[in-house]
Amino acid sequence: MASLSTAKRLVVKIGSALLVDRTTGALRQEWLTALAADVARIKARGTDVILVSSGSIALGRGVLGLPRGTLALEQSQAAAAVGQIRLARAYEQALEPLGITTAQVLVTLEDSADRRRYLNSRATMETLISLGAVPIVNENDTVATDEIRFGDNDRLAAQMAVTVGADQLILLSDVDGFYSANPNEDPTAYRFDIIDRITPQIEAMAGDPTSGLSKGGMKTKLMAAKTAVAGGCAMAITEGSCLQPLLALENGANCTWFTPQDDPQVARKRWIAAMKPKGEIRVDTGAANALAQGKSLLPAGVIAVSGRFGRGDPVTIVGPDGALGKGLARYTADEASQIMGRQSGDIEAILGYAGRAALIHRDDMVT
Repeated sequence: MASLSTAKRLVVKIGSALLVDRTTGALRQEWLTALAADVARIKARGTDVILVSSGSIALGRGVLGLPRGTLALEQSQAAAAVGQIRLARAYEQALEPLGITTAQVLVTLEDSADRRRYLNSRATMETLISLGAVPIVNENDTVATDEIRFGDNDRLAAQMAVTVGADQLILLSDVDGFYSANPNEDPTAYRFDIIDRITPQIEAMAGDPTSGLSKGGMKTKLMAAKTAVAGGCAMAITEGSCLQPLLALENGANCTWFTPQDDPQVARKRWIAAMKPKGEIRVDTGAANALAQGKSLLPAGVIAVSGRFGRGDPVTIVGPDGALGKGLARYTADEASQIMGRQSGDIEAILGYAGRAALIHRDDMVT
């Protein structure tokens, strides 16, 4: 079974019902302060932490005096615009005294569906994490419409976990795991400690949302679990209303773990290996030797570019003795042709913008 204490990169999803008092519409400040202590403790042992937090609409609707219940799209967008400022400020004020820098990241479904935007999001997140910041991610409800939204932050958290290569995802919920039926309605319902495979029988057990604030029910949590485990990320559902819920989880609190078959890196490599190449990049002996040592492919080692590919498309890497592997290009075919054989420091002068040093990063490569 996965254990939170072993996480290398952790994504934590926080629902509205945990963060916002459903009666008053006010922030649960004591709970957030305790969660911040959890985050600081986990970061102190070297684990990267990303928070996916709902709450902007729940906070904003109270400020604007909007009624409880379903809001019209424009009302939700207005509430999000007001509430998001307060949500970001709350996290900053909770984490800054602990020496932690926070960053606000707002995304829509289009950001993961469009390859260029997906890669940009991934690069931004990696940079923030490398600089020690804790990204606070939320769906951009101010501009998202029903056609271009994740619909709930369970799915968003799973997509973010896969995007950043997290090995664990924790969904802090209003229930302490996945049950065979709704435990509030069926006294015979039992909780699963571990789910190794999401079968049709497991899916049939999922219920619908019950919280007045949150959008996600067990069906969406199972969808999140499918995405997470396919990307090599273990996922847990646990009850999050107590103070320091992550510490409680480490100390044996009730939960359900969904287990992946591979780690995130292996899952990503398999995904890249299965893609059909759209071009070919030929490299010299020096670059071939560097790739064999696990290094990224720099433009200086490229001697030829062929095919029509865009940024993020798969290409075959060919050395003097044949195919070396496959990777995702960080430049288009035209751009790669312009910078091949040149030093990374020359890229800005050639292309007119400061691009990334590697033509194919080692994390986006199968050799």
